[in-house]
Amino acid sequence: MGKYTELAQDIVAHVGGKENITDLKHCVTRLRFYLKDESKADTDYLKARDGVVTVVKAGGQYQVVIGNHVPDVYAEVVKVAGLSGGGSLDIDEGDVPKGNLFDRFVALISGVFQPILGALAASGIIKGVVAVMGAMGLNATNSALYVILNAAGDGFMQFLPIILAVPAARKFKMSEFTALAIAAGLVYPTLPATVTALKEAGLDKVFGVIPFALPTSGSYLSTVMPILLAIWVASHIEKFMRKVTPDVIKLFVVPFVTIIVTVPLTFLLVGPIANALSDALQSGFSAVQNFSPIVYGALVGATWQVLVMFGLHWALVPLAIMSVATYGYSTVLTAALLPNFTQTGVLAAIMLKTKEQKVKSIAMPAFISSIFGVTEPAIYGVTLPMKIPFYISCAVSAVVGAIMMAFNVTSYASGGMGIFLFPALINPNGDMSGLWVAVLCAIGAIIASFAIQMGAPVPTLFGGAPAEAPVKKPSAEAVAPVAAVEASSTITESPILASPLTGDVVALADVKDPVFSSGAMGQGIAIEPSIGQVVAPANATVSLLFPTNHAIGLQLDNGAELLIHIGMDTVELEGKGFTAHVQQGDRVSLGQKLVSFDIEAIKAAGFPVTTPIIVTNTADFASVTATKSGAVVAGDDLLEVLK
Repeated sequence: MGKYTELAQDIVAHVGGKENITDLKHCVTRLRFYLKDESKADTDYLKARDGVVTVVKAGGQYQVVIGNHVPDVYAEVVKVAGLSGGGSLDIDEGDVPKGNLFDRFVALISGVFQPILGALAASGIIKGVVAVMGAMGLNATNSALYVILNAAGDGFMQFLPIILAVPAARKFKMSEFTALAIAAGLVYPTLPATVTALKEAGLDKVFGVIPFALPTSGSYLSTVMPILLAIWVASHIEKFMRKVTPDVIKLFVVPFVTIIVTVPLTFLLVGPIANALSDALQSGFSAVQNFSPIVYGALVGATWQVLVMFGLHWALVPLAIMSVATYGYSTVLTAALLPNFTQTGVLAAIMLKTKEQKVKSIAMPAFISSIFGVTEPAIYGVTLPMKIPFYISCAVSAVVGAIMMAFNVTSYASGGMGIFLFPALINPNGDMSGLWVAVLCAIGAIIASFAIQMGAPVPTLFGGAPAEAPVKKPSAEAVAPVAAVEASSTITESPILASPLTGDVVALADVKDPVFSSGAMGQGIAIEPSIGQVVAPANATVSLLFPTNHAIGLQLDNGAELLIHIGMDTVELEGKGFTAHVQQGDRVSLGQKLVSFDIEAIKAAGFPVTTPIIVTNTADFASVTATKSGAVVAGDDLLEVLK
């Protein structure tokens, strides 16, 4: 039993039971229930219950106020109420990609891959170890350890659609288990053989009209885009079915319809489209190669990483394999042999230049994987989200690809990646000229991409404070347009907290939310802001940043735990109008910009912008007293916290 299991069970029981819950969200302090019948909830009991601060009914929600540990209680309530398979669990509020189509695509890809980057990089490194073992003469016929490690490294990539189904379901806000069922259907083991048999028998058309086709590779193993498209479609089907299905049969009807519509639709629509695109690309690349091998090399080198992202590289891979099998050699993939080394180069530069510790921690294993030819961690975790490094990688790959084709570098075997591809370039007659050209091109690819990236800016990926940044006074730029922070407030252990906002001071008792006005969350003050910018009131660590960016928690150096909640019920805006400039866990200094928000947009949506500033561990102090009234400028003394 978990720490909050008993509390969660009690909450579910006294909101009318799990059958009375239609939806559940949480914000920074409270569980937000949507109940079928609020009269079934025992409000008096919950208000008196240890672990519950109070209960508020507002905006059609039944709000059970928990406090700072609400995410943990929320997770337990989800388990107890059995909502994880069908409830609308809005943890990732405000994560809808914004910007043009390309920006939204990059944001989607990055968001889906972010949770799996560690395991993805690990599998890539294991594949490198397996390649080393292969170079030493070990293989699946003479080494059990080789077989085990090969499965450990390759299994993740083989079943990537199943892995991606979970973060994709979270991104598109649908049932994770329904998404897994869809992904499992796409990679069903006997499908390739079955489809081949049906095609040979002339029975590969559904209703005798619609072709049942798999991608050119023969299966959806290791693919990315088909499962993302499938889950996107499924999320809309599931959302519609939830609305129209009676509650008494919703548990099984919603996933049944979602799966039975999505899987055939993916096979019958995505398959033919993918095959058509592959055929078109194959014809196009063949025409370009016949026209000019050098132009072909530049084109393949520039686009290879993009083709791999969409699974369209299979337009060329079969041609290369057939050429090696038939003639003993191939130049079809010559231009695609070294793009991984351009990723190696840009990653090395990023690790040297970035100030973000999280980027460093992601880039290092991705760097190792890229040396062995596995670039997914690099692309999805770092370079594609940053964009500029990805463009540099593609541009250098174009030049390297053209050079490789100009020297007619030829492959005499298939299968090697990264540093282990070079043996395949040795001509059986002993000619090693192609090998040395490729080695020099690989070195050149690393150096060129590294040098260009060192001269180019490294975009901020997570928006956090610099890694291991020393505590220092803010610059004028850091707090603009607010006034400079007074020197008297810069003492790390000072009991005086500066105002994080510019505006008018409001007594906490006058805040139109009983959770804050009653002092149930702790003592403090509120501000009616005139400038939509929150800055650090003291040197601190960001202990909490809600996904919608409407609330931020700080662990101050003087021991105070501060909650700054921008507006009332602004969690309902799902992040619209809020921009975070830090991330949870960051070290921040006095006056550093934390969050920006659009005051007019919040008001236009019908929400107050009055912002409570609460010392949530008030009980640890002798007094929490306001030192300012009336108008206040960010940086002015605001609260005195005495032990």
